[in-house]
Amino acid sequence: MALSILLLNEGMRCMKQIQSAELISKEAATMIGLKWEGTFAEAGAGGIRKVQTEFKRRLHEIKNMMHPDELLGLSYHMTETGFVHYVAVQVDDVASPNVPEGMVQFEVPAHDYVKYTHIKGESIESSYHLIYAWIEEQGLFLSDEPLTHYEVYPMKQDSNDHEPEFNIFVPVNKKS
Repeated sequence: MALSILLLNEGMRCMKQIQSAELISKEAATMIGLKWEGTFAEAGAGGIRKVQTEFKRRLHEIKNMMHPDELLGLSYHMTETGFVHYVAVQVDDVASPNVPEGMVQFEVPAHDYVKYTHIKGESIESSYHLIYAWIEEQGLFLSDEPLTHYEVYPMKQDSNDHEPEFNIFVPVNKKS
């Protein structure tokens, strides 16, 4: 089931779908990327964007990329003040001997996710509020896995764009 947010104009004469969420299943995936760890304030001040820029500069070092047009941002272990974030790409399973120096290889297990498209120019905070509200409305539960969410950006998008467009994936569990 998808959530559609409608923009209503002048007495409901014009309706336009601007965002949607859906429940999807994703298979396990192998990633290679750079690790960043810090506070929410450091992330907001551009800490992650700097890692994205460095990672893109070094993309040519990674062999066996599966989706070279996608830049992934995976967030783990949220605490009161910070989190761990990986800027990565998905690789095929035979990439193990080809991990560039300073990068890490890690696995993301198969899981159900709510996928939400954040549109350029919209509030990122509002997008996250909407996705979490939709999860609750659907009777789904946030996963207790270490991965809290991840984002998929177009690789060609400028890492310093303060109004990016991307897809958000939040791992969820269905009702038992």
